Amino acid sequence: MNNFVQKIMSVFLAMMMVTMLGCASTPKKESTGEYIDDTLITTKVKAAIVNEPTLKASEINVETFKGIVQLSGFVADPASISKAVSVTSEVKGVRSVKNDIRVK
Repeated sequence: MNNFVQKIMSVFLAMMMVTMLGCASTPKKESTGEYIDDTLITTKVKAAIVNEPTLKASEINVETFKGIVQLSGFVADPASISKAVSVTSEVKGVRSVKNDIRVK
């Protein structure tokens, strides 16, 4: 009976180690927690852009990876670019902003 319990515990430990390694992040891949955090940051940035009356949310795309927010899209005037970067950098959790927005 003792041998059976040891085998069960060994299998359980092996499964736990595989699970923990599968959820670890790498430089090019997010962990599950980081993915959830980035989704929340993206949502907050989009909401901040929508709430800014001088910006058109349909013109600006937002993507987040490990707290770094990338803005892209085409806007009508250069002032919108700087305003979008400013609004984004004020959102809690944003580590930095990569600006790829262009003027039409």
